[in-house]
Amino acid sequence: MQRITSTASSLALGILMALWSVGAGAAPVELAGVTLQDRASVAGSPLVLNGAGIRYKAIFKVYTAGLYLGAKANTTEAVLALPGPKRIAITMLRDIDSSELGKLFSRGMEDNMDRHAFSKLIPGVIRMSQVFTDNKTLKEGESFSIDWVPGTGTILTVKGEVQGEPFKEPEFFNALMRIWLGPKPADWKLKDALLGKAN
Repeated sequence: MQRITSTASSLALGILMALWSVGAGAAPVELAGVTLQDRASVAGSPLVLNGAGIRYKAIFKVYTAGLYLGAKANTTEAVLALPGPKRIAITMLRDIDSSELGKLFSRGMEDNMDRHAFSKLIPGVIRMSQVFTDNKTLKEGESFSIDWVPGTGTILTVKGEVQGEPFKEPEFFNALMRIWLGPKPADWKLKDALLGKAN
């Protein structure tokens, strides 16, 4: 009886230690003065920070980006195939013309897709570009997020406000993700960072 009790105690202690180590290993990430939390929640689903990095344009820091998923993934294919909600969160590190950012995103989607697939998404791309044009300027410290919610679509939130109706097509979110994770990413170092491969 004593041996069973001892074994149960050891098992309980092992579980507690494992839980403690998981909790201890999770910590917010700070990049260029921006804190990215290690956890997020989208549509009631808990997500973990898969990776985070800085988008550079030449020598200039443009924004920080953090990728949140339901489980860790270290390849583009794994990220796109992962079920459940997802989020990419972006915080500006310098003032930028929003319409220019919208154009860069459209170009990034087009560069990472075949022409036929991209043509099907053009109505959504035009609407997304208009959202950024309407916001005029994104200033240093301001943020936006792109969420994928299964059954609902892609939700674009700028400066804390949801922008219109969700983009319904599942491929629209994946096309957006390829801006950063595709074969011609906006920034190769950022791609590696979002996939958790940064040093």
